[in-house]
Formats: sequence, C-alpha cells, structure tokens
Amino acid sequence: MSQAVFSVARLLVVVLFCVSGAQKLMNPAAVVSTVAGKGLPYPQVLASLTIAAELGLGLLIALGFYARAASVLLAGFTLATIVFFHNFWSMSGDAARLNQIQAMKNLSIVGGLLMIAAVGPGRFALNRR
Repeated sequence: MSQAVFSVARLLVVVLFCVSGAQKLMNPAAVVSTVAGKGLPYPQVLASLTIAAELGLGLLIALGFYARAASVLLAGFTLATIVFFHNFWSMSGDAARLNQIQAMKNLSIVGGLLMIAAVGPGRFALNRR
C-alpha cells in the first residue's frame, strides 16, 4: 500500500510541471516573451530549456525513469524560478504578496522533489535508481 501511495505522490508532485510544459510547448513565443520581459539573456534558448525542464524532467519523474537525477535538476530549476520570476522581495503591494505565495509553493514543491531524489522513485517505476 505505501509503495502505491508513494507512486501516486510522485505523480502529483510533477503534474504541475507536465501540464505547464505541455502548454508552453503549444505557445513557445509566449515563453520567449516572458523570459525576455524579465531581462534575461538568450530568451529563446532559456524558453526552450524551460519547456524541456518542465515537460521532459516532469515526465521522467512521472515514469520513474532516472527520477533521482531528474528530481534534483527540476528542484534546481524550480529554485531558479523563485529568484528570477517570483522575487517578491523586490516588489510591493499585491504583486509582492502574490509572488511570495508562488515562491512558497515552489519551495514546497522543491521539498517533494528532494524527497524523490533521496528515496528514489519507488517500486512502481521504469527503473528504481
């Protein structure tokens, strides 16, 4: 029972990334615009990496294929989104409050990803590394 619950939890941690990555794949120009709007260099490259990280790493974790490595990489990506996109400490008013919530949500997701990295994908996975 606990292995089944862990597998469901592994899926729930990454469903956000898989859905978001698929949506970004359907409209990459919007991702490029968002990245460029933050003043980051090479927006087309970063937009492609964003889509690859969310969709690719999310699917690897969901399938339990190299889930430990994918979880560490996706945790790093998620932390970077806090610094570059949800930097509430440099905002004020409603924007600061909204982005603080988003940053805290991302920190919680990082915790779940690091748990997967620590214990592996569980019994119901393509590989158990």
